[in-house]
Formats: sequence, structure tokens, C-alpha cells
Amino acid sequence: MRTPKIKPSALGLEPSFGFGDRLGLATPGHLQALQQAGDGIRGIFAQQSIREMSRTQRSPQQVMDAAVGALKASKFTGTWGADADHLKTASDADVTASAGFVFFTIDPSEHVDVQAASYDADTLATRFEAVRPEIDWVDQYLNKTVKVKGGTTLEFDEPTVQRAAVKYGRAIAHAVKLGSYIALTAAKAGHDHEIELSIDETPQPTTLAEHYIIADQCIRAGMKLVSLAPRFIGDFEKGVDYIGSPDDFERSLKGHAAIARQLGPYKLSLHSGSDKLSIYAIFARVTRGLFHVKTAGTSYLEALRVVSHHDPDLFRRTIDFAREHYPQDRATYHVSAEVARVPPPRLITNNLELEQVYLGLWSGATTGIGFTNPGRQILHCTFGSTLTDPQLGLAIKQVLHDHPDTHQRVLTEHFSKHLAALKAGM
Repeated sequence: MRTPKIKPSALGLEPSFGFGDRLGLATPGHLQALQQAGDGIRGIFAQQSIREMSRTQRSPQQVMDAAVGALKASKFTGTWGADADHLKTASDADVTASAGFVFFTIDPSEHVDVQAASYDADTLATRFEAVRPEIDWVDQYLNKTVKVKGGTTLEFDEPTVQRAAVKYGRAIAHAVKLGSYIALTAAKAGHDHEIELSIDETPQPTTLAEHYIIADQCIRAGMKLVSLAPRFIGDFEKGVDYIGSPDDFERSLKGHAAIARQLGPYKLSLHSGSDKLSIYAIFARVTRGLFHVKTAGTSYLEALRVVSHHDPDLFRRTIDFAREHYPQDRATYHVSAEVARVPPPRLITNNLELEQVYLGLWSGATTGIGFTNPGRQILHCTFGSTLTDPQLGLAIKQVLHDHPDTHQRVLTEHFSKHLAALKAGM
């Protein structure tokens, strides 16, 4: 019997879940969790950002090959996706399209004015005059009122439109240009494509009016927009549950979901989705299944759980290394953990207690910053330094190679919680 050719597909509007795999060894556990969850959510098994590939010294082809190899070994023949995450340049699109990725996440964050929401009237006017010559859509919205099905009404008065132009004008232009390039590049590579737009990496939430303008402009430009990741209210820190009020999140989400259904439809995407268990059911229910959830670092943390079970001394050395490198490695992440807030391994003699301190999961949501798990975030942010360290990186991978059953079991248990929480809202 011939082995079927396994390649990713564009998933369209089907509910989807991204399983980032920074080690190239996690797909068996990801797949088992998805299969145990039953039908209803598609898996994206090859998912890695250019930043993550750089930090782990992996290529797009290596990321793809790892996923394909694991799916073949599992004799999986279903539909799955592959996400070239956080693309910023044409060269990013070139290398990921040639490797076979079909889901392209555009990240225009370098072109966003992240302070726009706090500008006073004079500063806003000055900034607007600077970007106005580059923007041709201002008059399309100025002083207009848009009624969105479901009861949301958007008022595009002058300050609203000017602030949107200052904050996102250049980002929209960049996204449209890169989206057109991706379409051509994917066509040359001989496969389909779909685009997610990520505008979540800002300190200030995306307003409903800003969401409307961004999506409307991308769709008008012909972008194959399948998913949009706004900056939602609350805090989405790495490796911990949602920080904020779930009720407030739900109220805000209803407006975003209504816009997505009316303009697209397209999916709403939850980035930094790892371990946000308290809002998954809300997210699935309010979006009416038009959702994508993206995870990555949580799989690396669960790999370290395997290390803690089978080589406690290596786990302790990994923690010490992470504590040393965290002050530098945290720079590109939205996290609140401080090394001083969690005891070093030498002060925790019990291995199970040490695992709980550094890898323990929190459940539920809160409005307090003290809710976050400092140890888990310290390990999360230092994955690149750890995995590329010539001693630690190889040692961690060796433990996972030696204990694939534990690795698969740990990942299956972990992601079964994620998928069950999402399906509770579907």
C-alpha cells in the first residue's frame, strides 16, 4: 500500500487550534489530544513564528518536516493546517511559502503607533497631518455611522477616524502590500493560501471602530482574510490564564464578533492563547465557532514537565539557567514575572514542589497582577536561550527522545483541557 501524501490545507472558516511546536517533537501529543476531543476543531500542527525559528535555530522546512513526519508515523490522513506565524517581510513569506505553509499570519506591529490612544487633541492633530498623505481611506468613514447587526453602532467622528489613522494607517498599508505579495508567492509555489492579520501586540486594546476600518480596508483590497487577532481588553500574558474580568471580556468580544460576521465572515483569533482556560468557552460561544486559538510556549513548558519527571537535576539546572537569562529574554514579551518573586531551586528540596512552583497551572481569572505564575513565565520566555545552549538544549531533547510516551501523555492531558474548554462553548 502506498503511503498517502500528507500536506496542509487552507482551513477556511472552520474552528481551528494552533499547536506551536518549538522542539519538533510535540505533534504526537497534539494529535492525540485533538483526536480525543472529537470532531469540531481543526488542528494546525506546523506553526512557528520567524522570531521563534530564529531563537531555536530552526528553518521553516524543518518545522514543516517535523509535523509531516509525525503525522505520517501516526497514519493521520485528515485535514490540517500550517501557520507561518508573525510574518513581517516579503522574505519571510518566501521561505515559508516554499516550505509549504498555507496559513500566513501578517504582523504589522512595527508600523503601529502604540501610543495613539493616549494622545491629546493637539498631538493627535499633529500626528494625523504627518500620516494623512499616505492614507486614502479617511473620507470613506469620516462622520459616518455604521450599524452592525446585533445592536452595535459605530460612530466615526473626526477624533475616532484620526486616531485610527495615526494608530493603524501605516500598519494597514503594510499589511495590504504584504498580503498581495503572499498571494502571488503562494500561487507560484503551487498551493492555496489564507491570511490572518495580527494586531494584538500593542499595550492598548483595539477599539470596535478601529477593527472595522482595518478589516474593511483589507477586504476591499482583496486580501483573503480568514482570521483577525485584535488586541482584546484585559491582559494576555504568556503561560498563564487570562488576567481581567471575563464578563468585561465577553461584552467587548460581542462587538468584535458582530463586526467579523458582518464584514467577512472571518474568524477572530486569540493570540497568546496558551492556558487561557477561563475564557475559552466564552470565546467559542460568542464567536459562534468562528474562532482560531494560537498556542506555542505552553508545549515547551510541558516538555520541561517531562524533564522534571525523568531528570530532576536537569530540570533544576534549566531553572537556574532561565533565571539568569530571563532579564534579557523577557524584552519582547508581555509578562509581569520577576525573578525575585520566586525562590531558586536550591531553596526547594522537594522535586514535586519545585515542579509546581515553576510549572503549576492557574485556573480562573482575576483582575490582580499577583495572579500570574512567576516561575512558569520565567521558563517560558527563556526557551530560545535554553534550547540553543549546547549542553542544556541537547540534554532536554535527549530526555524527550528517551521518554516519548511520557511526552505524549503529558501533552495530551494538557491540551485536552484546552480543547474541552473550547468545546464547552460550541
